[in-house]
Amino acid sequence: MTISRRDFVQASSAAAAASLLSPVAARARALERAAVERAERLGERAADNKELAMRALDAARAAGATYADVRISRNRTQSILTRERRVQSLSDDDTLGFGVRVLADGAWGFASSNAVTSDEVTRVARQAVAQARANRATQVKPVVLAPGQKPEPNGVWRSPIKTDPFDVPVEQKVALLLAANEAVLKVAGARFVTSQMYFLREEKTFANTDGTYTVQTIYRALPRLDITAVSANMSDFVQRQTTDIAPRGLGYEYVLEQRLEENAARWAAEAVEKLSAKSVEVGRYDLVLHPSHLWLTIHESVAHPTELDRALGYEANYAGTSFVFPPEKVLGKLKYGSALMNIRADRSQPGSLGAVGWDDEGQRPEEFDIVKSGVLVDYQTTREQAPMLEWWYRQQQKPVRSHGCSYAQSWADVQFQRMPNVSLLPGAKEQSFEDLVAATDRGIAIIGDGSFSIDQQRYNAQFGGQLFYEIRGGKIVGMLRDVAYQLRTPEFWGSMDMIGGPKSYFMGGAFNDGKGQPSQSNAVSHGCVPSRFRNVNVINTGRRA
Repeated sequence: MTISRRDFVQASSAAAAASLLSPVAARARALERAAVERAERLGERAADNKELAMRALDAARAAGATYADVRISRNRTQSILTRERRVQSLSDDDTLGFGVRVLADGAWGFASSNAVTSDEVTRVARQAVAQARANRATQVKPVVLAPGQKPEPNGVWRSPIKTDPFDVPVEQKVALLLAANEAVLKVAGARFVTSQMYFLREEKTFANTDGTYTVQTIYRALPRLDITAVSANMSDFVQRQTTDIAPRGLGYEYVLEQRLEENAARWAAEAVEKLSAKSVEVGRYDLVLHPSHLWLTIHESVAHPTELDRALGYEANYAGTSFVFPPEKVLGKLKYGSALMNIRADRSQPGSLGAVGWDDEGQRPEEFDIVKSGVLVDYQTTREQAPMLEWWYRQQQKPVRSHGCSYAQSWADVQFQRMPNVSLLPGAKEQSFEDLVAATDRGIAIIGDGSFSIDQQRYNAQFGGQLFYEIRGGKIVGMLRDVAYQLRTPEFWGSMDMIGGPKSYFMGGAFNDGKGQPSQSNAVSHGCVPSRFRNVNVINTGRRA
């Protein structure tokens, strides 16, 4: 049972007087009280977002903008971190503000403020136009936008949650984490454990001069445990991180579905088992990759290199470029992987981190293929980027329009091209992870993501994981440790010869994917199925010279 924050705060004084609160409970109550008061103040400041948005657009047009959009956004985040039997940190933050982006004289301008008032939206809109005119002096050619979709004058969208995580008392969340920790510590050899929950709720109002006006409420949730097992003689330790629990665009119900306390002992036992696992022998193996691992390989070796701005060199200073370049030489020609490789992008999968009703340009995102039957067929685009591929879309008899990949992490940041959900589609044949293991004579099965490194062109990479199992004659014969595999992207995806069916589909995801200068963080899911890759080079990460 949950209660509203207001009811919780009203009851807190009486409860405190009636009983002695533990330091954790007292801190939790104070945190809830401050959050509610802050929320009320912010709510009062954003009484009529539509009127403010229209005022900003009118001011931008009057100042000379040929196009303008405005985002009024309120973000609330909550983070809870525990270690063993104590709370390490509690934070609950709210932020409210708006940003205005304009096109004037063929150049972009952007300005923002946390003072959401009539006078301020007018001032900031004019400032954005002045910024655009200043930017024009250094611009090589004018910005041209792809045609927008039919305007949406009154759009509403909300993440498909059942329980708002901010309606659940902090004590309840802390109690769940500490109970999971306690279950871990009961397992012999499991010496340390940290657990955490992170939640976000973003209430975003968007309007542009094309006539679109939308209101969206976006939620995200992430529970996690990190377990450390230590050998009896204190000479060795290993970690088991629950990266196989993916962050999702859902509510508190998702946390409960993970059954943290119930599963904690199993995760701890896996950590302890890793201590005595055989260190891997270097060599080439067939790899059976669980979706809880493969999503990260997709993220780094497929999703990032097919961002159009990265391929064109605009991310070179921060996160590198891409081997998927130049577009005129690779679109429809580059063999990215085997014929089993079908990569599709979307922002619509229910519960995914990338799901929205409209992107931050007011465009309803569409599903589109990036790799089809192993061949590159498209990039991720915004309204500014789509015209750069006009020749290709005309050749394919497709309209020149944005795929809906515009995003900004907050009201204070300008939107730009960010990754949608990028997923490996299931095969037609219904096959499971276990089926792929049974079909493998000599290999390694990997579950959960771990450390990784990848070069600046997303071509050469190395990936670790959480759990590694040796496969012999179609059976798992024991656990391994110190495993990492190396790849060259097209060669690796070209070696994929078995994939799971629709029932084996799973969404992993990244809660904090960085890009841009100044850097922004994006949350994105990657769906995939278990897959087998042949003859992949495996190294031993535990060897010392």
